[in-house]
Parts: sequence; structure tokens; C-alpha cells
Amino acid sequence: MDLKTFKQLIPAKKALLGFDYGSKRLGVAVSDLLLMVATSQGIIHRSSFEKDIAAIKKIVEEKEIGAVVYGMPLQMNGEEGETAKEVRAFAEKISQEIPLPYAFWDERLSSSAMENFLIKEVDMSRKRRKEVLDASAASYILQGFLDALKYC
Repeated sequence: MDLKTFKQLIPAKKALLGFDYGSKRLGVAVSDLLLMVATSQGIIHRSSFEKDIAAIKKIVEEKEIGAVVYGMPLQMNGEEGETAKEVRAFAEKISQEIPLPYAFWDERLSSSAMENFLIKEVDMSRKRRKEVLDASAASYILQGFLDALKYC
């Protein structure tokens, strides 16, 4: 689905939920209700699907979420690999429990970009970077998506 079509599916005055998928951690970010700014919301430490879905449902309710954006880990040549297939399967499974529109956004180099930022601009220690990297990457992914939405 293209951005213009997806934008029409987002309910008015609802935020977007962004994910940086990982098999052990799920980075989480949320937009404001005007769909202008993405803010890191932390990490869901994954243990079981039931706990994952409970944590996600809580965020959806508390943050007035109207749609979801998943970072799509494309390979450098633009093709989808195994992790991209996992993201698609995860999104489909979540949509069965939480029926919101969802889209995928190219996340190539998002973790790398955020790690470089945290090292060079914030001078953050390695231990602290590990704690915030997934959530920061989710915010970076969601902000890229929000920026693109402005032009459609």
C-alpha cells in the first residue's frame, strides 16, 4: 500500500505506533496526535507472544494509537531477507489481535545511524547505548515515516 492510501486509513487525532523489531527486544516509538514528531517509548523485552500483545495493547490504549509502522529490515540491495519475513509475520499476527492499519518502512541503517549519533553527539557509554538503541531506532524509523507522510 502506498503512503497516500495509508494516510487516509489513519483516524483523525490518533497517533502512530512505531516498532523496531527484534527477536529479543522490540523498540517502541509513538507519534504525537498531529503526526509530526516521533518519541521513543522504550523497549518491550520479548518473552512470549501473550506478554508482547498485552504490552502493545496497553500502549495502543494509553497513547491513542490509530495505526502501526514496522521497520522493514531490507538488505542493502533492497531485497527482503529472513528477518523481513519475520517482521511481516509478526505484523500479521499482531493485526489479528489489534486490528489497526499497518505499514512497513525501510529501516536500513537506522540502528547504525542512531548508534553513531549516540556516540558522536551525546557521547553515551556503550552500556547505556545498548539500553536505548532499539527504542531510538524505532523513533528514527517512525520519524522518517512521518516526514514522508507530510509530502503525500
